[in-house]
Amino acid sequence: MQIQDLPYSDPGVPDARSGPRFLWWLGRNQLGGQLKALAWGLLHFVAVSALPFCVGLAVQAVVDRSGDRLALAGGLLVLCGTAVAVGDTFLHRAAVTNWITAAARVQQLLARKATRLGSALTRRVAAGEVVAVSTGDVEKIGWFVEAVSRFTAAALTVGVVGVALVVYQPALGWVVAAGLPLVALSVLPLLPRATRRADLQRAKAGRATELASDTVAGLRVLRGIGGEDLFLDRYRRASQEVRHAAVRSARMWSLISAIQVLLPGLLLIAVVWHGVQLARQGRVTVGELVTVYSAVMILNYPLQHFTEIAMAYSFSRPSAKRAARVLSLERATDTGGSLADTVPDGDLYDPATGLLAPAGRLTAVVCGDPDAAGLLAERLGGHPAEAGTSVLLGGVPLDELPLEAARTAVLVQDKDPVLLSGSLRELLDVPSSGAVRAEDALAAAQCGDVLAALVQGSLDVTDPLDARITERGRSLSGGQRQRLALARSLITDPGVLVLDEPTSAVDSHTEARIAEGLRAVRSGRTTVVFTSSPLLLDLADRVVLVHEGEVVAVGAHRELVRSERRYRSVVTRETDDEAALEEDEAALHSKALEEDEAALRSKALEEDEVALRSRALEEIEESA
Repeated sequence: MQIQDLPYSDPGVPDARSGPRFLWWLGRNQLGGQLKALAWGLLHFVAVSALPFCVGLAVQAVVDRSGDRLALAGGLLVLCGTAVAVGDTFLHRAAVTNWITAAARVQQLLARKATRLGSALTRRVAAGEVVAVSTGDVEKIGWFVEAVSRFTAAALTVGVVGVALVVYQPALGWVVAAGLPLVALSVLPLLPRATRRADLQRAKAGRATELASDTVAGLRVLRGIGGEDLFLDRYRRASQEVRHAAVRSARMWSLISAIQVLLPGLLLIAVVWHGVQLARQGRVTVGELVTVYSAVMILNYPLQHFTEIAMAYSFSRPSAKRAARVLSLERATDTGGSLADTVPDGDLYDPATGLLAPAGRLTAVVCGDPDAAGLLAERLGGHPAEAGTSVLLGGVPLDELPLEAARTAVLVQDKDPVLLSGSLRELLDVPSSGAVRAEDALAAAQCGDVLAALVQGSLDVTDPLDARITERGRSLSGGQRQRLALARSLITDPGVLVLDEPTSAVDSHTEARIAEGLRAVRSGRTTVVFTSSPLLLDLADRVVLVHEGEVVAVGAHRELVRSERRYRSVVTRETDDEAALEEDEAALHSKALEEDEAALRSKALEEDEVALRSRALEEIEESA
């Protein structure tokens, strides 16, 4: 895989059972690149390690006054130098390619997982952790994947040089062969502690990133309530914890680096001391002593990769663990799409609550708990919190549909919709049926003042659709962002549109016009609106009251206001005391009416008795 071929047409199905398994899966999927880097690495390291033999041959040729051997040594040095340059160049190229392609594969996998999970992702994994995984963790994972091939080449080179020294000069070669394993493996006892400190540092860094992300996202609210200093102190404490953890981790790695310098130096001293003794005895030549000495010096270069691979693994393992955790998430009842790739039509029904949204009608849902309303809206969109609570559309469970079909059938607009940066034209360029024009959707969502503000805030822009929107629409007010998001949802024109508090940030006059525009644009389409606004409720075809997780009342808005106290308390913000007072007044009024009726009946009876007596007297007089 070359960089110019990115992105992958299919990044594959990762082994996300654990961090090490995920790293192993990445390595197996880049086997060709790893072998290429290994080959160039062997050429580079072996050529570097062959330089001492050439130097020793040249020194011995000078001692023996042999011009032919000196010329041969010079030619070998030129050949080794060329091999070093070529090997280093292409090793770097292959290693960087492995790094970038591995990071790109992980990013593609994370992007696909985020697309598949949708809003359920941030409910199951903190937003700060998602940011950390998709940025810093991706680089750490790519670093380890890239370092594996270079480490393998360095380890093989160290082994080859050790064997070559034993064959070349056994008396000194065995000293080097005995010391190399000690030098290479000396840091192993320190690695577990270094890994734990690195894990702690990464965990604290992830927490600090999460705090920063939450603070930036809620900066406007924090300023409104004067909470900037509180959150700043929290972030300052978190960042100081990251600093302390980083210092402790750096101390351990500095100790490991010091050992990697100290032990090769001690080995070099031992070789030189023993070599001098052998040279005095005449058992080794000057050229052989120079060769072994130079070889031990050169071996410090490949031995550095032992420390690097240990650091790369220690930093990438927690990163891979977090990435694997995100990639292992699935839809609660994802069956992979057992039905045909068709979009069903019909009534939307939630068995868990008993909520029914008839096809082609505007259904308003009143729920006293905003969090419960948000979860219910997500469930209507095919993201149940647990298995066995799938919503039915036309009798078909949404979770048994392919993801594309489910997304086409039902669109859920969250309470706090996100606007991506770019032009307004790009924002509204979404998959749609084509039945709703951008102009009609913007008009229905009452975006006239938003368009004027965008044009006024842009330079050299006359068409509002070419105006730029900043990241997450931060330059717009909450109501403006809400209306643009509503226009985007209306353009999409899904079979079922679920809106969670779409007018909570606008004034009542604008809300009334939006309610009329929404009803007109969505005429004949299934729409579910979670709201407590009387303006929207009064225009709904059907109003449903959900209380404690189940439907308790269904009817028209005005009817429910008169007959259902729980509905009235949510819609009119009526307190329990006020409701109790109204009930007492209604009871007193009813009692007064009953007493009046009783008095009227008593009076009528008295009048009847008087009439009967008078008639009896008249009859008696007539008979007399």
